[in-house]
Amino acid sequence: MQILTAIQVRVLGCLMEKKESTPEQYPLTLNALRNACNQKSSRYPIVSYSEGEVGHTIRELEAMDLVREQWGARVAKFEHLANKALKLHSKGIALICVLMLRGPQTPGELKTHSQRLFAFDDLDDVQFALQQLIDHDLPMVAALPRSPGQKEGRYAHLLSGEPDISEPSTPKPSTGLSARVAELEAELEEIRRRLSVIEDGTTVGANND
Repeated sequence: MQILTAIQVRVLGCLMEKKESTPEQYPLTLNALRNACNQKSSRYPIVSYSEGEVGHTIRELEAMDLVREQWGARVAKFEHLANKALKLHSKGIALICVLMLRGPQTPGELKTHSQRLFAFDDLDDVQFALQQLIDHDLPMVAALPRSPGQKEGRYAHLLSGEPDISEPSTPKPSTGLSARVAELEAELEEIRRRLSVIEDGTTVGANND
């Protein structure tokens, strides 16, 4: 598979995430996809892509058979084909998606941050799924060298080639704090989703009047 750029990874990862976390709002319009890419939560690094940049990236991913436009809708909407193109299962989709959107993670962080995409039974379940991605026909994930003082090793995706480990990594919250932050992010996303549904209903009601 062709090596993906940072923006290609972000766009594809957002489509993968939203399909699992907010299926009622999927496939995504160009504007919704841009907003997903530029989210301040659950993203590392934080970016600010323009609609034109995201639109151009969609066309690139379409040419790679990783994304397609859904026909028949009044507004163009887009969906990912990563499960078919990359031959990934639900567990693999959840893990690779988190790595694409958040950067290198420990198994504990992956279990916490993937809970809205797939409910892993325990850390052994996460480790087994990670090993499947490592042993994939086209390796998707690699274990990173453990830093001094680290209790858990971290993993990174390989969709952009070998991960750059020359620079020091961004400090991660402790496991307890990380879990609480992930929980709050999930609650905030649910509130946003409900507000969106309410606003859509209000708009429809106004139009009917």
